[in-house]
Amino acid sequence: MDIGQIHRREYESDAEQIGQPVIARSPARVQLLGEHGDTKSGLCLSSSINKYLYIAVSPRRDNALRFFATDYDEKSSERKRSSITNLKYRREDRWSNHIKAALQVFAALGKVSKGLNITVCSEIPRHIGLASSAAMEVAAAVAFRALFNVPMSDRELMGRLLREREAYFGKAASFVDYAVLLSAQDDSFVIVDEHTKEARAVQVALDLHKILIIDSRVPKIGYEEQELKQRRHDVRRGFETVFPNTDVKEITSKLLAAANLNEILSILPETTRRRTLFVIQDMKRVLEAESVLAMNDWQAFARMIYHSHEGLRDLYEVSCPETDWLVKRAQETEGVVGSRMTGLGFGGCTFAVIRESSIEYYKHRLEDYERIFGFHPIIYEAVPAMGAMLIAGAAPTAEDGV
Repeated sequence: MDIGQIHRREYESDAEQIGQPVIARSPARVQLLGEHGDTKSGLCLSSSINKYLYIAVSPRRDNALRFFATDYDEKSSERKRSSITNLKYRREDRWSNHIKAALQVFAALGKVSKGLNITVCSEIPRHIGLASSAAMEVAAAVAFRALFNVPMSDRELMGRLLREREAYFGKAASFVDYAVLLSAQDDSFVIVDEHTKEARAVQVALDLHKILIIDSRVPKIGYEEQELKQRRHDVRRGFETVFPNTDVKEITSKLLAAANLNEILSILPETTRRRTLFVIQDMKRVLEAESVLAMNDWQAFARMIYHSHEGLRDLYEVSCPETDWLVKRAQETEGVVGSRMTGLGFGGCTFAVIRESSIEYYKHRLEDYERIFGFHPIIYEAVPAMGAMLIAGAAPTAEDGV
């Protein structure tokens, strides 16, 4: 069954159900470079991938909100309930909080007057850094925009969704995820500038290549967020020490243009220097990647990606032996044009851009991983994909694009 059939079967006996569902989908996202940069002025290179989350929404006569999440073979499913008068965050609502955060965008515009039936089906692996939560928020927002017939561009939707999400959960959110998931194009990577809030597609000729996502299965250490917060603090302090009383964007511009970067950063404590150096180098790599990809120079791209992983390991110190091992095996495999840890680190995933004919050999090379580390890696094959879109129901009247 597709999500429309699942949705209709779930709510067919509901006397409050009215109308046909609006259906939207969002891809997953993999970070290629730059995800550890400053949230106010960072640069990221990312790719949406063809693992999708689908959401179906239909109106009700009453004020109730009904949520149903299932996988396509229906081996697991979960239901949640709320109402349009109770859109506040509740820990027990778990995944449905992300849909409620998206609904807040339209509640703030006075568009939510009746309840909704909502169904979610996802192909996106959760908790491995592929933006499954952001995909749920984006798919929900695209569906709501169509259902309520709100003339809103993708760019405006991004801004409103970011603000409502931060207010709803009470903490900062990443603009990058929304930008990638909404603006991605087929056969393209996406560069996101967090200062200007701009996203631009970079055409790539992957031809007979795919993106492998390798889940290391390394358990979380429990204090990742604290460690990452300290690193972000160190980088911000490094920027401000080198250029005191200067705007963050101006600091970044000066550092990116500096020819003597090591000399400029030498006044910093060693740990702060290393972490700041990595972030600046990775931002430079994002800018260089655009021209390298335009020339279809995959050898230069591979060097860039491997150097970035070395920085994650030696300078920013968020890698681990397991992900280092996975990247090393990729580097030794003919047909791989770059591999790196992706996401925030301390385990998680690596990615490898690899020729299709080399995939089985690379998988064979990973057979020793479980014997050495005790974890069985899970491998997902993907290609760049279009951003979030409406696939059934009334189309929004706003002009798409960012």
